[in-house]
Amino acid sequence: MSSVSSLKLANGAIKAAKFNVYTHRQIENIPQLQRLSRSDRFDTRVVASVLPFRVNDYVLDELVDWCDIPDDPIFRLVLPQKDMLSSEHFSEIADLIRAEAPATELKMAVERVRATMNPHPAGQMELNVPELRGEPLEGLQHKYNETVLFFPSQGQVCHSFCTFCFRWAQFVGDKQLRFAAKESERLMQYLKSHPEVSDLLLTGGDPMVMKTANLKPYLQDLLSPQLEHIQTLRIGTKSLTFWPYRFVSDPDASDLLKLFEELVNAGKHVAIMAHYNHWRELDTPVAHEAIRLIRNTGAEIRSQGPLLAKINDNAEVWARLWRDQVKQGIVPYYMFVERDTGPRHYFEVPLAKTWSIYRDAMQQVSGLGRTARGPSMSAGPGKVEIQGVAEVGGEKVFAMRFIQGRNREWVQRPFFAKYDDRATWLDDLTPAFGEKAFFYEEEYRRMCSA
Repeated sequence: MSSVSSLKLANGAIKAAKFNVYTHRQIENIPQLQRLSRSDRFDTRVVASVLPFRVNDYVLDELVDWCDIPDDPIFRLVLPQKDMLSSEHFSEIADLIRAEAPATELKMAVERVRATMNPHPAGQMELNVPELRGEPLEGLQHKYNETVLFFPSQGQVCHSFCTFCFRWAQFVGDKQLRFAAKESERLMQYLKSHPEVSDLLLTGGDPMVMKTANLKPYLQDLLSPQLEHIQTLRIGTKSLTFWPYRFVSDPDASDLLKLFEELVNAGKHVAIMAHYNHWRELDTPVAHEAIRLIRNTGAEIRSQGPLLAKINDNAEVWARLWRDQVKQGIVPYYMFVERDTGPRHYFEVPLAKTWSIYRDAMQQVSGLGRTARGPSMSAGPGKVEIQGVAEVGGEKVFAMRFIQGRNREWVQRPFFAKYDDRATWLDDLTPAFGEKAFFYEEEYRRMCSA
């Protein structure tokens, strides 16, 4: 796929960008990667045989600082690194590639490695898929009472892939691991029968890879009087980082913006859930322009992303990210904890350090930047926030609460875990004060066994 996008503005020209997309099969021939040694390119190819890889020239030319590799955060965001696999798994796949093993043998080895990486965390397959008239609805998730997630089949790819992505299993070509819905009719039937749902989240992948003509039918049905209870349309996207031309000068960019405006004028709250990991992602003229054009439609942009070792595990990075977002009219929404899936060992940060970074960053921004909730773990029982470290009754503890829960009665209820400076996820924690279990655990076990 190749195209050229450019835009003339009153204050100058936005540099043209080629939309050449590269996948793992082209890694060793990507022009920009010729800066790497042959050995490093081979290492990248090995890891990209297991984890999904996709990148375009805009990211490589405008976002990566090639003078700072391999430490550059955007380089690590999009280019698979050797240490993202265990040494045993890396050696196994590398040996097969060097030996030019049969494709079936390599495929089986890759699948074995992927199976060890928790491809669908937090009960996505087992607990989140709703039913309509007794049949599972493919391409939908309904974890929380008010919000339904929809995975349109044409949006189950991204302009580029993040190396940490918790939905990596969507992109590796295994249909058994993939959420996708080919049409919206059953979605609309489900929404009509569930008046408690107020928010629809289009996710993926990235729905913004879709042409506007293909996206429009999914959204126009929301204007039906029978779906008046759907107040908010959320669109999860990384396109403001990986291809902001989608909103600026792609052939149907103006049609997309008009669609947002139509939904806003019809009384819907349109929220672009933008995934950001570093302030550099907002720092190009075309990114600024994309943000401006979206906000001009009446849609709002909210930002979210995980704290990641080697990419943004620094309070100053987060503080600048939030300040730059507020300056451009974006609402900081979530700081997440890296999920327990994929190459988590490469990216995970202890909860104690994560909370300290969050706190230090919050101290550096104004009240308008302190809207970001977190650090939040999107775990099986729900979204659990680390509120702080304290000493209670002589015991050092994490103070925690549910921001969202599978049972709404759990929401905002405080609870405490023993302090553990090595814990990186909810499952690593144990209850404080001699309690045998957290208050929600018995009910959550019943949900899992139902």
